[in-house]
Amino acid sequence: MTLRLYDTASRQIRDFVPLSEGNVGLYLCGLTVQSEPHVGHIRSGVNFDVLRRWLEHGGYQVTYIRNVTDIDDKVLLSSAEEQRPWWAHAYLHERNATSAYDALGCLPPTYEPRATGHVPEMVELIAALVEAGHAYAAEDGSGDVYFDVRSWPSYGELSGQRLDDMQAAEDADPRGKRDPHDFALWKGHKPSEPATASWPTPWGRGRPGWHLECSAMAQKYLGAEFDIHGGGIDLQFPHHENEIAQSKASGHRFARYWMHNAWITTSGEKMSKSLGNSLLVPAVVQRVRPIELRYYLVAAHYRSHVEFSFEALDDAAAAFRRIEGYVERAAELTGGGDRAGQGAAPAGMLCADFAAAMDDDLGTPAAVAAIHDNVRQGNKLLADGPSAALRGNLACVRSMLGVLGLDPLSPSWTTSSGGEQQGLRGALDLIVGALLQQRQEARERRDFAAADTVRDQLQAAGIEVADTPSGPRWTLEGRAP
Repeated sequence: MTLRLYDTASRQIRDFVPLSEGNVGLYLCGLTVQSEPHVGHIRSGVNFDVLRRWLEHGGYQVTYIRNVTDIDDKVLLSSAEEQRPWWAHAYLHERNATSAYDALGCLPPTYEPRATGHVPEMVELIAALVEAGHAYAAEDGSGDVYFDVRSWPSYGELSGQRLDDMQAAEDADPRGKRDPHDFALWKGHKPSEPATASWPTPWGRGRPGWHLECSAMAQKYLGAEFDIHGGGIDLQFPHHENEIAQSKASGHRFARYWMHNAWITTSGEKMSKSLGNSLLVPAVVQRVRPIELRYYLVAAHYRSHVEFSFEALDDAAAAFRRIEGYVERAAELTGGGDRAGQGAAPAGMLCADFAAAMDDDLGTPAAVAAIHDNVRQGNKLLADGPSAALRGNLACVRSMLGVLGLDPLSPSWTTSSGGEQQGLRGALDLIVGALLQQRQEARERRDFAAADTVRDQLQAAGIEVADTPSGPRWTLEGRAP
């Protein structure tokens, strides 16, 4: 594997050289669980799931951390609006986020730490920064602790900004700051906040700042230096900028590569709850299957902005169904896999164009194009029936799809973990199979009227039947469920 990745910090595509041979540490800033996730939230999880799969395909053992921010201003605000305890509110939406990740076929992370479970590590990090002269406790008695950005000359290195050109955030709390740009490491408890949302520290009761949380968790699970830190482009500044400053100021080298996925926009604006244009994952997968939504997200390059539309989503779903149709027909002819997950695709069978695209900064658009090229070749082979060439082509296509998390015959898409629509396949197989058996028996006794009646009943239910050399094959509304 000669993988090259765009490193946000250096603003160039660099050869990926892991810190430890054969092992990769990957940290993804997960979700702040103040609400149910929409498609834009989940994109980073899908994109970095593809990166993880490609690294593992290349022989690396990946330690993948995807954290959960379960305490911050947004969680407290939204829980108060919903009149629900903050911890119950956070846990509810953490489960919603996990369900969305699972529905879109994301592999479980190696560890998924919660911010609230790592307060001791955060307090230790603050103490180290205070001792080193990079942080200070506010003198107004608030219990706040701030990072002194002017004590760190490299501040702004990730986003390429000069400190004097930066504007302090409009909603930043100015209490006790030496400089408006200083950011909170620890937030003193306020009387208006729940007492349970605070922890004791040498500086008084309070709760961690958002930026501090990720630094502490990354260092605990991946060490003082690790390979890749990822997240959405909106996290580049100030979140990741602040992570770099506080981590390096405490004596840690931190991440060696920084990767950021672009936004999903609607009407040119970032998809967000505040804009009222959220598209919640459970709602979207009522229109298309989870695997089709994943295809839509994967087919775009992770650094390209995606203007979401249902028309584009439907086009992507149709494109994926063409791939899926070939895989299922070829599998039926060759025994190269079934809906129960048997006959998994052999590892390593990738076409050169696909591998080259993935090594070029995860070039998924070209990788998907390579899959479609192979599917077109495979469709030509289908006419000749089972053959070594068809089996090889199918194995290649399934292996490439597996790297992208899109193999329709994978067990992850044939059980309920791949979405409720996927889990219906077993029940439908039994019902439709029984009707097709009745149709076949009617045809064998030459009762064609009865056979046509069964077929008409299936068509009325939205089930199309195609007679193939290996027997009848059915699809639901033009797609295999």
